[in-house]
Amino acid sequence: MTEPPDRPDRITAPLRHSIFRRIWLASLLSNLGILIQGVGAAWAMTQMTAEADKVALVQTALMLPVMLISMPAGAIADMHDRRIVALVSLAIALSGATTLTVLAWLNLVTPNILLALCFVVGSGMALFGPAWQSSVSEQVPSETLPAAVALNGISYNIARSFGPAIGGIVVASAGAVAAFAANAVLYLPLLVVLFLWNRVSEPSRLPRERLNRAIVSGVRYITNSPSIKIVLTRTMVTGIIGGSVSALMPLVARDLLHGGAQTYGIMLGAFGMGAVIGALNISEIRSRLSGEAAVRTCALLMGVAIAIVAVSKQPVITAAALVVAGAVWMLAIALFNIGVQLSAPRWVAGRSLAAFQASIAGGIAIGSWCWGRITDLGGVETALLISAGLMLLSPLLGIWLRMPPVGARNEDATVALADPEVRLQLTARSGPLVVEIEYRVAQDKARAFHNVMQDVQLSRQRNGAYGWSIARDIADPELWTERYHCPTWLDFLRQRNRATQIERELHQKAADFHIGADPIRVRRMLERPFGSVRWKDETPDRAAKEVIPVVATAAGSST
Repeated sequence: MTEPPDRPDRITAPLRHSIFRRIWLASLLSNLGILIQGVGAAWAMTQMTAEADKVALVQTALMLPVMLISMPAGAIADMHDRRIVALVSLAIALSGATTLTVLAWLNLVTPNILLALCFVVGSGMALFGPAWQSSVSEQVPSETLPAAVALNGISYNIARSFGPAIGGIVVASAGAVAAFAANAVLYLPLLVVLFLWNRVSEPSRLPRERLNRAIVSGVRYITNSPSIKIVLTRTMVTGIIGGSVSALMPLVARDLLHGGAQTYGIMLGAFGMGAVIGALNISEIRSRLSGEAAVRTCALLMGVAIAIVAVSKQPVITAAALVVAGAVWMLAIALFNIGVQLSAPRWVAGRSLAAFQASIAGGIAIGSWCWGRITDLGGVETALLISAGLMLLSPLLGIWLRMPPVGARNEDATVALADPEVRLQLTARSGPLVVEIEYRVAQDKARAFHNVMQDVQLSRQRNGAYGWSIARDIADPELWTERYHCPTWLDFLRQRNRATQIERELHQKAADFHIGADPIRVRRMLERPFGSVRWKDETPDRAAKEVIPVVATAAGSST
């Protein structure tokens, strides 16, 4: 059955939006360059050393920065103009690629220099990733976001279908220096497109967080979001186990298939072609299978494909297995990515995607080193067979860490909360602030209310509160008191403004348990109020100049 052309989940729907289309086409060229360089770097390393772990470290050098700096990169993407962040990060990657080209042309590249410059390129791309991915939601409507995520995966894997083969030809005919130069040149279209993007951002009335606090906020949100934690754990495990394929691909081409750079490029192209096939069918898979069933199926097929790669000595059979491996690998990673993007609100989208990138890249980086060591000890075939066995066992994780259902995006609340009444002069640094909320709940509803409040706890904590507790009056069993802290007055305002529409509905669900004629009672108290009291009568009161203005906004929850 043919899909209606106006369906928002249709894979081509995001391409109707001009800014997304231009960035997508430019990123396709950039991805092509990255993969050409990857082939050149990996093959150059095989020519400089016979140590398998050195060859595998090329991929580690490209991926490790993602694990190390992704969270600061995500915080920077959420705090600053994502377009500017993307431009700066691309400039860093371009400088690394250009330096590598010049040194290779002068025959000055050593294994350590190669790894160091691959690390620089990887660092630029690590900084670029969260800014780019979190800006996708600004380029397309929310209903086309899953298709846009899939298209970004397709962009990379279209490049992977042709880039490695082109890279193999370039390396075989012109040497590694040409591959490095091609990467440097292919960064330029994306730089131009991003420079011309007239991004419109919505300014916040609250001051920007400091970098260290922004990182802490991101980590706090993720640790208090069960669905995101499960997705990240499954992502890392998949990266560690499945990273064997890409890490050992040069050795598969050289030792198992007895080929050269062109064989290596063709095998990578087969993997990329499979990934494109997988990406094109993401919408169909999401409509037919739950997230857990889809991930389990992908893991089982991936395990079988890796086993075939391990025992095959025929390039055709190996390539066919890699097509399957590429398809299911792309499906699994895309499902993880979509899950994170739809679970994270806009204010923490960059940091959540950074955590996702850190999980997959960290898993691949750790796995690459491990598989390289195992290969040195037992050979390529043994390492791949161990990887296949672990991949076949990985669906058992679903017993304890079941993939959450993927629904609509967790959108920001559409109605702003009314600012609380304040008669005490407060500065941004005033605090800690203690909030107490009193509910009166019928005794036969106590269990249901308590269960709802456990979800409220996670909501408060991921948005910035700490020290949360719920207490029940022993003399008045209907009286419940919710209590939590915020470090400062400014943190309290941020915590209120971060609540999503789903969280507002959750807070309202808790409020619906309240009975009696009197409304829910809310107290907001300064825990250490010394700064609000003058030491002497003649001491000037400077706080009035620092007060964050309280703006009358639309009514909402009073908490």
